[in-house]
Parts: sequence; C-alpha cells; structure tokens
Amino acid sequence: MATLINSAIPSSPSRRFSISLTNPNSHFVKAPSLLRCVRMVKSMAYLELHRRWKSSNVELESKNNEIWRLFKEAQQNILYLNKQRVKAVDELNKAKREKQLLLNKIEQLEKENKRVSGKDNLVACWELLLRIDSMVLGGMVSTEEASKLRRMVIDSKVSLVDVFSGLLQQRDAELLAELRHFSEGSKRKGYHVIHICTEMEPLISVGPLAPYITGLSRALQRKGHLVEVILPKYASLDLDEVQALREIEADSFSFFNGQLHGNRIWTGVVRGIGVTFIQPLYFSSFFNRDGIYDHPDDFERFTYFSRASLDYIAKSGKQPDVLHLHNWETAIVGPLFWDIFAKQVHLLTFLLGHFNLEHFVFQNLNFILPAFNCLDEPDKLELCGLDPGRLHRPDRFQDTAKTHLVNILKGGVVYSNKVIVMSSMHSKGRIIHSMSHGLEPTLTMHKEKLLVAPYGFDNSTWDPSTDKFLPVNYSTENMRGKYACKVALQQQAGISTHASSILVGCIISEVSGFDLEKLKAVVRNATREGAQFVFLGNGSVSTTYRALRSFQEAVEDSNVKFFYNYDEALSHLVFAGSDIILCHSFHDPLLQVPLKALRYGAAPVSEASGDNHLRFSQFMRSTFGVMSLSQALDEMKNNPSTWKTKILNAMKKDFSWDSECYETHVSAYTAVKSL
Repeated sequence: MATLINSAIPSSPSRRFSISLTNPNSHFVKAPSLLRCVRMVKSMAYLELHRRWKSSNVELESKNNEIWRLFKEAQQNILYLNKQRVKAVDELNKAKREKQLLLNKIEQLEKENKRVSGKDNLVACWELLLRIDSMVLGGMVSTEEASKLRRMVIDSKVSLVDVFSGLLQQRDAELLAELRHFSEGSKRKGYHVIHICTEMEPLISVGPLAPYITGLSRALQRKGHLVEVILPKYASLDLDEVQALREIEADSFSFFNGQLHGNRIWTGVVRGIGVTFIQPLYFSSFFNRDGIYDHPDDFERFTYFSRASLDYIAKSGKQPDVLHLHNWETAIVGPLFWDIFAKQVHLLTFLLGHFNLEHFVFQNLNFILPAFNCLDEPDKLELCGLDPGRLHRPDRFQDTAKTHLVNILKGGVVYSNKVIVMSSMHSKGRIIHSMSHGLEPTLTMHKEKLLVAPYGFDNSTWDPSTDKFLPVNYSTENMRGKYACKVALQQQAGISTHASSILVGCIISEVSGFDLEKLKAVVRNATREGAQFVFLGNGSVSTTYRALRSFQEAVEDSNVKFFYNYDEALSHLVFAGSDIILCHSFHDPLLQVPLKALRYGAAPVSEASGDNHLRFSQFMRSTFGVMSLSQALDEMKNNPSTWKTKILNAMKKDFSWDSECYETHVSAYTAVKSL
C-alpha cells in the first residue's frame, strides 16, 4: 500500500511530505493533517488508475476498430471475387453454348454440303445408276441399253462428279444424252449383288442384320464389287443419312392376293450404297407401324415386300450376278423366281430384255434362334401367286414337326444355291445338329450348300489410331496413348489412377444375357485382387437399368463404377482404357464387343466356350478364350511381357468385315456364279 501511495504522489521540490507509519500510536505528524493527506493520496491514486484504464480502453477500441476495418475489407473482397467468379462461370457457359451452336451449325452445313454439292464419286455413281432405273421404268430406254449404261457408269475411269454433277439436276432426257456420250466402257470384273432385306444400318436397326448389311456391302464395294439394297419404306426410317433421296416418277405394280397393286419407288444413297425403298400404296399400313417385326400379319407384310422387290428388279431390267436374300422374311423370293418368274423368261426377254436371276444366296442369321413367325398355313402362299399344293411337300416347304404348316425358312434353304449362316464361333456340324431348331433334316440334305461366315466390325470407325473420341490415339507401334486413355477412363469413373491397377470394362445391353448373380461373385473376387471395373449399360432399357442398380447396391465397392446411360464417346473410351473386356460370349452379332476389344488392345475374356472352327474362334481359343477372369488377372501380373505380346498380336489381326467375312461371301458368290 505504501508503495502504491508513493508511486501515486508526484515528486515536487517546493512541497514535500514525510509521513511515518511505522508506529500507529504516534500522534506526531510533520504535515497539516494525516487524514487529509491520506485522502489526497487516495484521490490522486484513483485519478491515475482512471487515466490508465481510459488509455487502455482507447487502445483496445482502436484495435477493435482496426480488426473490423480489415474484416469489412476482406468481406468486400470476398463478395467481389464471388461476383467475378459468377461472371466468369456465366461467360464460360456462354462460350460453351456458342461453341456448341457453332459445332451444330458446322455439322449441319457439312451434312448439307455432302447432300447437295459434296458428293464423292461413289454417291454420284449411285445417283446415276438409280436414275437409269427410273428411265427404264419410265420407258425411256430398253433394259438392254440400260444394262450397257450401268456398266459404263460402274467402269468409267473419268471423274463422275466433274462430268455429271451439274447434269444430275437436269431432266432425264438431258442426262440420258450425256450418258450415251460416255457409253463405251470396259468389262466389269466385280460382282453385282442385290440384297433384299428388312434392315440396314443406320436407316432401321433392330438386330444384327442391320450392321451386317451395311458392313458387308461397304467391304464388297471397297474390293470393286457393286452392291445395292432393297428395303421396305418404313415410316420409322431414319432418312437423315440418305443422300440424293428421290421418288421415281413411274408406275410400279406388284401382284398380291389376286390383283396388281401400285407401289411408290424411292431411291437414294446410304454410306456409298445404292438403296431402293418400296412403299405400298394400297397396303400402306404394312410398313407404317412402330415396330418392324412381331406383328400378326408378318407373313403377309414380308411376302408382299418380297414379291414387289422381284417385280421391281424384273421391270427395271437389272441383271445382278447374285440375289442375296436374308432370313425368313425374304426367303420366299427363291421359290417365287423358280416357280413363277423363270417360266416367264422368254416373255420377259421380249418385253424387258435379258432376265438373268438364276443365282441366289440365302443368308440366315437366326438358325441359333427359333423363328416361329416363318410357319404359316399353306393357303397363304397363294397371296403372292405360289401354288400351295406344289410347295407343301416334305422336300420343299412342309415343316418337319408341324406337317400341316409351311416353313418359309426351310423353303429358303431348298430354293437357294448357297446358304450362309452367320456365326463367329460355331462350326457347320454344330449348327446342323444342335442349333437348327427343326431344320436338321433339311440342312443335312443340303449341307453342301451351307457355309459359315463370322461377323465383322467397321474398322474405319473402330480404330484406336484415328478414333476421334479418344483423348490420345495409339497403335501397335506406339502404345503410350493406351495408358493415357486408361487414366482418362479412371478419372471419368472417379476411381484410383494407380498404374498397377488392372481395369476391366464391361458393356451390358438388353441382349447381353449376363448371369448377374455369377457376375457379382466374379467382381468381388477380382476386386480383392486389386482389379477395377467400369460397367456401361443401356439406361433406355428399364430391365437393364434396374438390374444394374441392384447389381451396384450388392457390390458396394469404390473400385466398381456404373454408367447407366449408353454414350458413344464413353463406349470408345471403355474399349481403349480397359486392360480386359468382360464378355458374356464371343458370339456377339450385335455389339461385336470381342472384335472391338481385340482392336483396341483389351483382352476379351468370357466364361463361355465355342467351337474351334473359324479363324476368330481359333485365335480366341489359343490366346484369351480358355481363360477365366481370375486366370487372366494372374497372367497379367505374373507374365506381363507374354501378356503384352498377346495384346500386340491381337491388335494386328484383321477381324473386320473386309477379312474372313468378305472372303466367305465372295467364295459363295463365285460358286453360285459358276453353276
């Protein structure tokens, strides 16, 4: 207390105090009054304390004000940055929208340019050929002259675009005059093949027939053959890909149900292939439906189309080397020719010129599947002019099991010169004895006709060295891009990007037929060994979507990613980024997953086995075909150099439409041509 008081009393030379507090009983004080001094000292001490407190509060308030100032500045900066971020995002989105609009415009202009002025030689060639057909139907030229003009167009060495592009917009008379001017041509070496079928990619596609028609036709034309397709004009056709679509302004009639019925004939070019569309007038409802198959009157619908196709070919004076029929829907063309048109050869020769359609190839994709719609009452054969009594016999149309019915598929086999069954894994013997669904006696009797051809794929679209969907392209000479694609797929799937992880891709569609319970066990075992999985489904099919949802819930693993909606770009990345592609079967006629996997350096692995017959099946069995997924994972880890060699060898193999599939078909065409 004394110290505090002393510190509170100011030192002054004019006035000093001396206070003794050592003796409380002392009454001697050297100052006016002790109480007065104490009061004064206390007052001065309180004043000093108040001054110090006030000074401290001022300093604290100053600091608080500074903190609030900094906080407000930071808050303003945050608000400003947030506004700038929102503005930048808006500008980025605007730029993206503008870019997409520009790309859409460019794509539209490119399509229009191709459709109007950018026609290549093949499109111009087909426009000319189809215009010649219209001239025949219109009576401007004879079938004999038309045949010569067709050969001239096919064999011409001049640039058809430069010579005829302007004339294609002219009337038939001006075009005919110019064609006659170029009527000298060399002998054609390739075959002229006409497909009569019910599907073609990208116009109408339901099953494996559509990509097969387009893929094989393009392969044949690349090798110098001339191929055209006749289709029904479905209301659901996608006509965006048709170039030079036009209606032939001439009458076209076909026989059905005892009368002649009119048809509208349309022509166009699809991916370099000439296509003719037949549109019934009276029976307009035949092909004006949502689905193209599985209707109660399918027999009537496709019998009408088959007869109309043959009537059109006859009237237009076409002289194909091979008439290629497909499935039961067009199989009746064979007996129609032999029982009706062949009897009219002399009459047709007089009216229409030479009529040579003796060569038929019947190709069936459905021997491995039941074809119940091909059975019907014998009397219905009369609809297209056939005699039921003549055809309802054991050696012709009579069904083996249901003898009271006719089997159109059986008739197609009997009346064709060659029969091609599409299968990538099965031998002729197995098809005849195990997969013919009641046609075993017929196929056994006609087994010399039977050929087995593998499916192919479009190696111009599915090529990792040029694939526009891949972040980095690669080839057998430089595989670095394969790893970049793997990292891109892992990032898009949101899974770890460790280089040592083995990535397994799996594409599931409504026709894949996976055993999901078995697949769950396979995935669980593989993920324990460090494997990653990416599943790509088809979300437009509700059953597939629900199955994949249930599958994901059952697996519950961060290394397993599901994409429910099919995306073309993502599907290419799955093939390119995967080390292994898990397949339900190597017999995949629709998606062609095993073939694409080999091309992209991903090993196709399947639990299903097949026959050791075709080149593809032989190669698969000698490399990846006998492996389970766990065995493949072990070999990748334990023998990486051997595995890499297998992958590179697989990528070099050609399993496209241009390879074994093409060779088998040309051998069939050559055989029927020599008969």
